[in-house]
Amino acid sequence: MNPIVLVTGANGFVGRSVVDALSKSSFGVRAAVRRNGRVSSLAGYEMAVGDIGPDTRWEDALASVSMVVHLAARVHVMHDTTTDPLAEFRKVNVFGAERLAREAARAGVRRFIYVSSIKVNGESTDAHSGGFAEKNAPNPQDPYGVSKWEAEQALHRVAQETGLEVVIVRPPLVYGPGVGANFLRLLRFVHKGVPLPFGSIKNQRSLVYIGNLVDAIITCLEHPAAAGQTYLVSDGEDVSTPELIRRIATSLGRPSRLLPVPPALLRLAGRLTGKSAQVERLLDSLVIDSSKIRREMGWTPPFTMEQGLAETAQWFQGSGRD
Repeated sequence: MNPIVLVTGANGFVGRSVVDALSKSSFGVRAAVRRNGRVSSLAGYEMAVGDIGPDTRWEDALASVSMVVHLAARVHVMHDTTTDPLAEFRKVNVFGAERLAREAARAGVRRFIYVSSIKVNGESTDAHSGGFAEKNAPNPQDPYGVSKWEAEQALHRVAQETGLEVVIVRPPLVYGPGVGANFLRLLRFVHKGVPLPFGSIKNQRSLVYIGNLVDAIITCLEHPAAAGQTYLVSDGEDVSTPELIRRIATSLGRPSRLLPVPPALLRLAGRLTGKSAQVERLLDSLVIDSSKIRREMGWTPPFTMEQGLAETAQWFQGSGRD
């Protein structure tokens, strides 16, 4: 009998791709969702578990499961209106993850893949740091990043107490068919030919195509060396903001319209409009050193950034503009 993998957050952007890949592999797959029947592509795989938190009941979902890929999370939001954002993030991201891990260990699950975030390492890297690596001290800067780091620590405690094999994966920005938020907004701007004031930005950013992230996750499910490890994953091609826009434009068959606005003016505009955080993400560098997963498990990204952007553009031109 093929080992069964429980995937939480299965109806999310990454979750749907993980379920699809597992369904075509030697693994069995069970897709944990809040409520049944919401995503047709999960038909035949899904199991409703309700809201994820410290009291979630996992017994039925974990029956006969050998491995878990935990993707479900309260995600980062730019303008959080809750009175105590960290407390809200902890309910799902820390206490919910720890609850699932303890229940998984009790049910005999062998390996637990936790998809965390590069925000555990911090928000930016400088030109002399060589990029974030697993050995760097965590430095989360916002409630979401703090909750992800606390979840990692909680999961390592469970591993020490139960023998559950925990693997942490920290991706940067993930793009691909089905992407939303700022990356989708950027696709729309480039497609419409909107002039973008980023021509003078000289930074470097790491990204990861969803196909590469899913492949890394499945590698972590299978490889014996992954147990107890933390891995940073990326495409391995770091680009500046204007270079990313040029590549997106090429993939969409559109001209890139970049205006050489000085970064200082962009920062001023960010402060005046209350969007400093968004502006800094476009201006700052965030580089990842993903050599550890390549070295220890022989993993290489199956897709280049060019291929990933082409697939993203094809999806966008077909249905992503809606």
